Amino acid sequence: MIKAAIFDLDETLLNRDKAIEQMFLIILDKCYEDVKHSVKNEMLKKFKEYDKESYGHNDKSKVFESFFDEFPPKYKLLRNEIQDFWNNNFPHCFTINPSTINIVNTLKMQVKVAIITNGSTQRQKAKIINTMLNCCFEVIIISEEVGFSKPDKRIFELALNKLNVKPEEALFVGDDIEKDIGGCQNANIKGIWFNPHKNKNDTDIKPYAEVNSFDGLLSYFS
Repeated sequence: MIKAAIFDLDETLLNRDKAIEQMFLIILDKCYEDVKHSVKNEMLKKFKEYDKESYGHNDKSKVFESFFDEFPPKYKLLRNEIQDFWNNNFPHCFTINPSTINIVNTLKMQVKVAIITNGSTQRQKAKIINTMLNCCFEVIIISEEVGFSKPDKRIFELALNKLNVKPEEALFVGDDIEKDIGGCQNANIKGIWFNPHKNKNDTDIKPYAEVNSFDGLLSYFS
């Protein structure tokens, strides 16, 4: 009997890729002038690459410095300004898909719901509050706040304790095969791999199930 659904945040509940595109537009507006459309596409592609390289690191100065080296801006953010600029703007770039909220609310009628996310407390809290996800979830665990992060089994065990459920009574949903699925399996929780881009699994980790859309989750909780 499943009693709890635990979710990852970025690229599971929230579309981080779309948020990066929004952040890129803010940087263009702040630092550049009169960029041609063809150049803009190349800039966005490179910005996404630099962001991906630093994904999981709180300090974003390397992303900006690499980007500014390749595309010199008219108004360059100083190194000591970059982190505040990112922290103040990036959380506001996220939006929540209404169908995601509907599915979470449907699940809430049957099971307890929680979030486990890696990242800085300031940014992750801001994303959660700005998208109103704080109103949907009873338990929200942020790695920086608790002192350990996925795939460490302790962060999953903390969620189980807060939800007052056993490992076999929970399912975890996340997009990262190693941190999310491997991590929850370390805590004896079954992991559903959320894989909307249909990425190939090149690891030895075998998820309990794989879904390509949020709609596909409901059958595992009914």
